[in-house]
Amino acid sequence: MYAKILIVDAIATNRIVLKVKLAAAQYYVMQASSLADAAQQVAISPPDLVICAMSLPDGTAADLVNLMNDTKCGSAAPVMAVAPGIDAGARLDLLDAGVEDVVTDIYHDALLLARVRSMLRAHNAATEWQIRDDTTRALGIAESSLPFFGVPDITVVSTNPMLSARAIVDMRAQMTARLVSSLPDKALKRHNHTTIDSDTYNTDVFILFADMTNAEVMLSLLSSIRSHTATRHSAILFLYPEDAPMLAARALDMGVSALTHTNPDPRELAIRVRKLMHRKLLADQLRATVRTGLKAAVCDPLTGLHNRRYALPHLARLAERAGTTGRPFALMLADLDHFKSVNDIYGHATGDAVLVETARRLCENLRAVDLVARVGGEEFLIVLPGVGLKDARRAARRICRHIGNTPFDTRGGQAKIKVTVSIGLAIGGSLVDAAQATEDPDEAARALMDRADKALYAAKVKGRNCVTLSRPAA
Repeated sequence: MYAKILIVDAIATNRIVLKVKLAAAQYYVMQASSLADAAQQVAISPPDLVICAMSLPDGTAADLVNLMNDTKCGSAAPVMAVAPGIDAGARLDLLDAGVEDVVTDIYHDALLLARVRSMLRAHNAATEWQIRDDTTRALGIAESSLPFFGVPDITVVSTNPMLSARAIVDMRAQMTARLVSSLPDKALKRHNHTTIDSDTYNTDVFILFADMTNAEVMLSLLSSIRSHTATRHSAILFLYPEDAPMLAARALDMGVSALTHTNPDPRELAIRVRKLMHRKLLADQLRATVRTGLKAAVCDPLTGLHNRRYALPHLARLAERAGTTGRPFALMLADLDHFKSVNDIYGHATGDAVLVETARRLCENLRAVDLVARVGGEEFLIVLPGVGLKDARRAARRICRHIGNTPFDTRGGQAKIKVTVSIGLAIGGSLVDAAQATEDPDEAARALMDRADKALYAAKVKGRNCVTLSRPAA
């Protein structure tokens, strides 16, 4: 996983121990010994995650959160505080100040790395959606502000009804919410006829009380929540016994939003729910903007893909971000070979059907955060954030095979026809691109498009049905 993690600690030994663990997991690790040092590091190369000692020579982990929020480099990286021996009140103060999580030790490798993966997934998803939102604002079709999220719907799940009831009583004293308790096998029944766009009941936050007697039941429910259409975007707070770090690690990798120990302070539950609701509200709004606000203005009516009007500003925003963070991204221009002959021989209705099926095959071979757009008659633009040369080339070749190896149906019962695709590939985010992307992201996007277009032309000359890479001049 490509990610930059900043370790901030005045004690060199602590930094070294963490660096060894994270570097072994293939993360790029930066180090700082003070708040001022961290500020300099963030200004030069914004991290994706910060792991910080609770106290620093010139500040605290809470001060570092404020520093990250004040930067102008996009979504602020989450901060994990390391605080051995911290008392309960100070821990809650840190959480209330915006620290993503507070851990008392870093010596259980599996749990530490699971926390890191979970925070990076959440941050990367938020950042990618934020880029989409920035694109819609550039087009002038985004909402101006976040609406108030109102009263959250919370389902407390435990195999012990008395435990659920006590938690609900404690939470009602801390916050306003619609709270219901449920046994694990009943938790999703109210959602069986609910869709993500319906007005019927939909849980915002699930709170799962797990212990060693019901661990597998709770993990099974967690998997079901994440796969159910109506609840897959719900937040999940997972409570686990302090002596069960592997259970917590499994839960994080299965998709819980946050976790804490069993029998938490009611104030902590309120803080956690507030954070989860804010994050969920933002994600829901950004998804809705992409799903509805963009559809009519910037989508191709035939294939349902984004069109050139959306793709180019989005590419510019991605180039601008890459110029700041150094994260690579890949751009492909894919063009169906000899498509004119398909229209001439089989008619335009068949040609349209081939375009629709091509769009479907492209989307099913890419991730949700990747962008696929139709930018010409039979030309498609594909953008893969956070992807370097090796993975991009593999993805492009897979697309060529998926298009070319499976014939397309034709209308009127005629024989299936074979269609192939040529792809020009260019990689953005290098040091060569950084200066131009920071100064003029639109021009950087056009330059990258030009490189991909030249690579596509080379693929056509080479014989079609292949991938050609364009490399920067320097």
